[in-house]
Amino acid sequence: MSNRFCVTATHAGDDPDRATVAWVIANAALASGRETLMFLSNEAVRVAVQGGAADIHQAGFSTLAELIETFGTNGGRILVCSPCARTRGLETMPLVTGAVLGGGAGLVEFLTAEGAVASVSY
Repeated sequence: MSNRFCVTATHAGDDPDRATVAWVIANAALASGRETLMFLSNEAVRVAVQGGAADIHQAGFSTLAELIETFGTNGGRILVCSPCARTRGLETMPLVTGAVLGGGAGLVEFLTAEGAVASVSY
């Protein structure tokens, strides 16, 4: 069984349900002892900015801001698509705990490092 898990997220306030479920799954993977990476692209890069998830809440779940904070505090890694952030004017904004800007090479490196990687996309 793989000890690495990757969740790719593409949504933020444009689809709170998908945005939230991605972080719920990432937190579950992290809590189960998996080395977990969130890869944020498209609109999802907005939640990597401090305060970017403040108004996003899907009924029945913790707020997105709480889920992101829990993930970062517990050691989860967040790779933010730098071209996606740049096209939205976010590349110089302060990021949440655990987040770094990076490109596709960082994702490929995580997915192809030693051992298998389980991956889901939202």
